[in-house]
Amino acid sequence: MGRLLWLLCLAVGSSRWWLRGAQGKTLRGRFSSAGGGAQPAARFQFHGDHAVLYIRINNVAAAVEKEARLHLFQAQEWLKLQDSTQDHSCGEKLSKAQLTVPMNLTEQNLTVTQIPYPEAWYVFYVDKFTCEENYENSESEDIQFEMVLLNPDAEGNPLDHFSAGESGLHEFFFLLVLAYFVAACIYAQSLWQTLKKGGPMHTVLKVLSTVLLFQAGSAFANYLHFSSYAKDGIGAPFMGSLAELCDIVCQIQMLYLLLSLCMGWMIGRMKKSQSRPLQWDSTPASTGIAVVVVVTQSILLIWEQFEDTNHHSYHSHHSLASGLLIGLRVCLSLSLACGLYQIIRVERSTLKREFYITFAKGCILWFLCHPGLATISVLFRDYQREKVITIGVILCQSVSIIILYRLFLSHSLYWEVSSLSSVTLPLTVASGHKSRHYF
Repeated sequence: MGRLLWLLCLAVGSSRWWLRGAQGKTLRGRFSSAGGGAQPAARFQFHGDHAVLYIRINNVAAAVEKEARLHLFQAQEWLKLQDSTQDHSCGEKLSKAQLTVPMNLTEQNLTVTQIPYPEAWYVFYVDKFTCEENYENSESEDIQFEMVLLNPDAEGNPLDHFSAGESGLHEFFFLLVLAYFVAACIYAQSLWQTLKKGGPMHTVLKVLSTVLLFQAGSAFANYLHFSSYAKDGIGAPFMGSLAELCDIVCQIQMLYLLLSLCMGWMIGRMKKSQSRPLQWDSTPASTGIAVVVVVTQSILLIWEQFEDTNHHSYHSHHSLASGLLIGLRVCLSLSLACGLYQIIRVERSTLKREFYITFAKGCILWFLCHPGLATISVLFRDYQREKVITIGVILCQSVSIIILYRLFLSHSLYWEVSSLSSVTLPLTVASGHKSRHYF
């Protein structure tokens, strides 16, 4: 199963690497004439009164001959035009642009002012051939360009490459990396000593530690990407993709672990076997369920990358694949909650009930935080949603890992529960020695 997980993770990660494209706010490319409508060039969330669009082209003569220009639409106004029941012609739509920049100079700056609150703007390339339905001119010269989109910084100078939806993420990942570093300095040695001792908590603690390392690796790679992005508006795409790959590996590892434990737990309870402690890794049913769900989630993650490539680790959930991922996590949370409720309801031991409840809190928080925050985010403005989901999911899943760490490192709770009835615990794995059982 471990090899299968790695192959799935690499497939998802590779799809992210080549799908990321030019997402930086320093954009380079070519404008070519084509009929049938305006060509989308960029999307950016401006804020403040001194936001700037800088455009540099290499062939002014060709641009002047084509009557080339940039049209800027507020996102809401553009979507209204697209959804309007009135049959607007191509020219009528373009005439409603809030701002227009004629491309008749090598370098130009456009200052975007009077923005009451941060909002998204679409930038389109338009020339005299744009509204011609059957335009064909292979000899038309393309226009090479460099476009830089900037927001005002804390001092009001247009030097900030981050859009309104990304502002603050750089500082968040810095604080997150700092928190991981401080926690490692305090707890790494004692945790390493615990892992070296082995014992019944060894495997689960090892997996939790691996998940935590991937979380820390994702945070560090994101910090490096955003640090570079703050300087040039392009960033380090490889580090951004590496951060996403680490996050996917983390999600799949944790999903397989929790599902294997919980399914084995419930199947073991239903069978009510008293002959030997439950060994969830050798239960075909629990392993099969976990594998099917993990593969399903991996397929949805790959599909999601093809449908939405403009976000980082967490998507805005407008696509079908994103909606199915949310539904999958909700179903997992509900099934887990129902199963654990049945177990806790009939459990008479206060100590064991406390163990089950704590374990349920950690699992449900891990599964449900993403759907919950995606639902809550609709209450916020568009530029706030990605930050709410990204920051909220990372913090909630970190809390979930802390809850599970505290549970399995608590000898006073775990050891007493396991000695009372190891049959009801999904936390023993065959080690090859009949007298000892490890996580």
